[in-house]
Amino acid sequence: MGRVARRGAYALALAFFLLFVPRVAHAAPAATYSEAAAQAHSTLMQVFYAGNGSWRDCNTLGCRARDSDWGADSATYSLYLRWTTTHDPSIAFTMAQLLSNGPQYVDPCDGAPCPAWSDTPAWDAVAFMREAQVLGGDPRAIAKAKAALRYVEQSRAFQGGACTGVPFQLPQPNQSEVKTLESDANLIKADLLVYGATHERAYLNDALMRYGDDRTWFLDRDADLYTVHVIDDGLTCRQVPDRFFASVNGDMIWNGLRLWRYTGEQHFFEEALATAQSVEQNLADARGIFVDLQGENDVVEPLVEAMYDLASQEDIDFARGWVVRNASAAISARAADGTFPRLFDGPPQNTVSIWESNGGIALEMAAGALEPQGVPHRSDAWNSGSNVGQTITKLPATIVFNGGGIALSGTISKLCTSGHVRVFIDGVETFDRTGLWQNHSMPDGDSVFFAWRWPSPGLHVIQLQPANDTQIGVDVVHLDAMVLGR
Repeated sequence: MGRVARRGAYALALAFFLLFVPRVAHAAPAATYSEAAAQAHSTLMQVFYAGNGSWRDCNTLGCRARDSDWGADSATYSLYLRWTTTHDPSIAFTMAQLLSNGPQYVDPCDGAPCPAWSDTPAWDAVAFMREAQVLGGDPRAIAKAKAALRYVEQSRAFQGGACTGVPFQLPQPNQSEVKTLESDANLIKADLLVYGATHERAYLNDALMRYGDDRTWFLDRDADLYTVHVIDDGLTCRQVPDRFFASVNGDMIWNGLRLWRYTGEQHFFEEALATAQSVEQNLADARGIFVDLQGENDVVEPLVEAMYDLASQEDIDFARGWVVRNASAAISARAADGTFPRLFDGPPQNTVSIWESNGGIALEMAAGALEPQGVPHRSDAWNSGSNVGQTITKLPATIVFNGGGIALSGTISKLCTSGHVRVFIDGVETFDRTGLWQNHSMPDGDSVFFAWRWPSPGLHVIQLQPANDTQIGVDVVHLDAMVLGR
């Protein structure tokens, strides 16, 4: 995770109506999913690719361009997904540029400060291996991936604690006790990709060991989903409950499928399938559209990649339905420049980051491969939405409305990255308890924090509750509500 994506800062409040002025028009309609996939590829290359092996952090020319960490790497993954479905030879040229510009990890780190946190080289290692695959097994890419893996696995600064097999996210010693599955799930994925390219048994062995550790420490067995963080205080490791990131659950589904194919052990397939089914059943709104409640710096591409794998390789019907259904919804949230917001069942945004947009881009590419002649259902429902009530500046808060959908937009000003706002829908808290959370890399004052839709209109109550007592009071949030009419 990039450092900019972690630094707390106060976002400037901006009136909600700015999201919905006429300049936020939809991109040209796509007649088929194949056409939508081609448009998504064009958006990836024309809006986010800065040239010379770098991706822009957002959809404006002034955004920082780079070729490392999960924002940029998620764009590389999407480009790889496009290559797998089309084998477009032009993609190799871009991948070669990305490979040349990618970071070179040299020596492991023995103590803070270190040049990178543990999850950054893990994301990068997967990107290097995707570049290697497009470039015909390029040995330079494989060598870079191995070096990134070595940096994480051999750096003593990430080792230790009670769950010793899992690296700390930040180099130690440090006040942070967080260990993240963003590191380990990507280490497994990179290990398996290296093993597939080289057949060096050590990488498969490492993947097997890490997979077992991660099911021990990160798996919520009641939900069959993986929470993203555990807290390791040196004596015990405890889960941060119900923080079900798209990225890590997608990676662990993919990892289970690949371990099953490499080892023939059926339990890996069953575990992957159980997590994928739970994603479909539990991490969706009332219309069955995936809802990513993490701040906008989660990436959905790994989840799309995993569901596409289940659909295309294993002919799993619910996975195919998940991809196509979400791709259809995302078309309606697409902005004039072809970019996608984080919430596929919500309104478009003027400004989006690559973290947000990679999910919609990947969905259209996957749906284009699964149902090339299928026709996405296009809806302009949010154009008829209307603001409800006063701007919410105080917690707790309650919104009562009669309609078919709701979106919350604005800022969580004073809380920034330090607090979460719990969301209850008709008295039931969201299954993923991340709730509302502001990440610094969100576009200032131009962020949709929450969107939820129902198959038909009705009377609904949304309650926003503080995660702790320090978040009660005035000016802790600045949120406006837009609802879809009856």
